[in-house]
This record gives sequence, structure tokens and C-alpha cells, in this order.
Amino acid sequence: MAASVQLNLRSFKAPFNLKPIAKQFSRPGRIRCAATTPTKRYSITLLPGDGIGPEVISVAKNVLKLAGSLEGIEFSFQEMPMGGAALDLTGVPLPEETLSTAQRADAVLLGAIGGYKWDKNEKHLKPETGLLQLREGLKVFANLRPATVLPQLVDSSTLKKDVAEGVDLMVVRELTGGIYFGKPRGFGTNEKGEDIGFNTEVYSTHEIDRIARVAFEIARKRRGQLCSVDKANVLEASMLWRKRVTAIASEYPDVELSHMYVDNAAMQLVRYPKQFDTIVTNNIFGDILSDEASMITGSIGMLPSASLGESGPGLFEPIHGSAPDIAGQDKANPLATILSAAMLLKYGLGEANAANRIENAVLDTLNRGFRTGDIYSTGNKLVGCKEMGEEVLKSVDSPVPTAI
Repeated sequence: MAASVQLNLRSFKAPFNLKPIAKQFSRPGRIRCAATTPTKRYSITLLPGDGIGPEVISVAKNVLKLAGSLEGIEFSFQEMPMGGAALDLTGVPLPEETLSTAQRADAVLLGAIGGYKWDKNEKHLKPETGLLQLREGLKVFANLRPATVLPQLVDSSTLKKDVAEGVDLMVVRELTGGIYFGKPRGFGTNEKGEDIGFNTEVYSTHEIDRIARVAFEIARKRRGQLCSVDKANVLEASMLWRKRVTAIASEYPDVELSHMYVDNAAMQLVRYPKQFDTIVTNNIFGDILSDEASMITGSIGMLPSASLGESGPGLFEPIHGSAPDIAGQDKANPLATILSAAMLLKYGLGEANAANRIENAVLDTLNRGFRTGDIYSTGNKLVGCKEMGEEVLKSVDSPVPTAI
């Protein structure tokens, strides 16, 4: 429809959705060089960041290169500092050169930012401020966070098997508005002379309408159900949110719209997560609910995300943090970052075949029993970050799995 917001999705035939692969032929693990001459070239800005960020980005880069080469794609990578690493190097969490490099790229792949070292910094010198600045600078307003319980990992979920099995939902989070960006904000004193801190939750019609259309489009390509999450019984910003989402629903008669208060949604995600297909919500609620949904899958180390705008490069990143307590110990789970690279290919570059190679490779690696510590269970092989990446590389180079 002409009225729809057109995201910079070069391929948007179906939402990101990992489907289980049936029994597969076994084959020796090997990695071959691409036999094809590259026909397409893309520039990728890599932002390793802090903690485990450099470790998982290194693995994902190798997977991205191989999957691309097998599909006739060549990448040029430029690594730039961001977050705490940038603070130590330049004194700011997002150097101008990093932002400009990201803006010129075809896509941006981010590791993780933050750590204990910078926790006591003033707000403008915190790594997290750099992430907000990056999102704003790239004008990415739609954050897609899939949460799928893979059959190989259903026992890793903290929920009972019959509750977790079959969960497949997508959280569409508004990313550049709401309380994280609203003004006025700051510190002051009240009439009693006490210190106060204040933030403003504010949304405009334009901001709500564009994220609603994105969510309806995604729901239309999934199972046709969209749940809008708000706090319209208390917050004026949520009252407007519900009004506008309801209005936009008239453009999508094939999508079933429901509304839910955020406190109830948090409870329902734990009680019966299979009731959800696509969720659309504001910035802060989306931040919280998508992290909650990640634990249904067994580990926050498994979930990727895509942040997209109307033009320019998308930002792709795992939703986990920098995990400074395990940084440099080869314990990190790189699968969320690898799957973020798959989302980069699918949503950012329109390279579905290369993306499918990576998604299938992750499933195959799990089928073969390899697990990092966060998803380990008895009977599987415990591996570190690097070895997990090596096993995924073997599967990327394998023939397309065939059901038997």
C-alpha cells in the first residue's frame, strides 16, 4: 500500500524464522574455498565493542565471509571502535568517524557494549549512550527480535517442556522514541529540596503509525496475529499508542489485532508464550519483554536482532550484553551473533540464500550435539566460542540438508 512505511528491506518475503530441520545426511566436516567469482560486493562495518563482543564478532565475520563466498558475494569489512573501547581510545562512546563509517556501509554488525569499568561514568560517557547515539544516527526505528524455541534446545528452557515447546514469536520494538529519548529529562530538586531524576515518555502519531505498519506487515507474513502491548489504563502516551494502532489496523483486515497491558503481557509470556505470534510495543516495554522472551528459548545467547530504518544501513546485533565476567575466556555463545549475521544478509542485503545457509548451519551444528556452556546439557559436547564457530563453518559449507 502506498501509505505503508517502506523499510530498507531489500528482501522481505518472510519474517526471520528458524524452522527445525528433519533428519540429515551425515558428511565429513570440511571447509572448501568458493568456486565462484564474486558477482556482488558489500561493505560491512564491524563494531566489536566490549567484553565478549570482539570474540563473537570474530566468529560471525568468518561465517559471514564463507556463506557469502559460496553464494558469489564478497564483503569488505571495516572494524571501528564503539562503547567502552571507544571511550578508552578516544574519550567518547561513539566517535564521529565510527558513525560516519557506519552510515556509509551497506550494513552494520555490532557485538556488545558496556562493562563494570565504565559503570560509574557520567551518562554522556557511558558505553550505552554510544548505542543510543548510533541508533539515532542510523535512523533505525524498527527493532525485530525473534524468539524461537528450537527443538534441539527445548530442554534448556527454564519453563516446562510442554510450555516452551513450539514457541515462535517476534517482538517488534519501537527503537528511537519513548522514554529513552523523550524530553524534558534530567536532574533537579523538588519543593522539599530533595534530589530528583525525571524522564518523559512521549510518542507522536508519526512514530506510532510507522512502527505499527511494520508490525502489521510482519504479522501478515507470519500467522496473521498481532498483539499490541501498552499501559493504556495509566499512561497518556499509551492511550495514544492504542488509539493509533487500532486506527492502522483498518489497513490490515487480514491481521487479527489484540491489545494487552504490559504487566499482563509479562505474565502471559511465562504462563503461555505460544499464544503470541507478533508483538508490537514501545521502546522500554520492548526492551524488557524481548529479554524475557529470550529466556524462554533457553539462553539470551541464542537471540539475534535487526534494527531497520526507512533508508540507509541496518544495524544487526545479538541481544545479549558484553558479559565481562567471561570475556576473554572462550566461553561465550557466538550463535546469537552468527544469527544476527544471517539477519543482516536476509533483511539488510536481500541475500536470502546466504542467510539460509547460516540458519541451517546453526541448526545442523546443534543437531550434531555441540553446545556452549549456557545451553549445555548432559549427552552433548561442551565447546567454547571458537570451536562452536568452527563447527558452524563446517555446516555452512555442507550440502543443503535433505529430509529423509
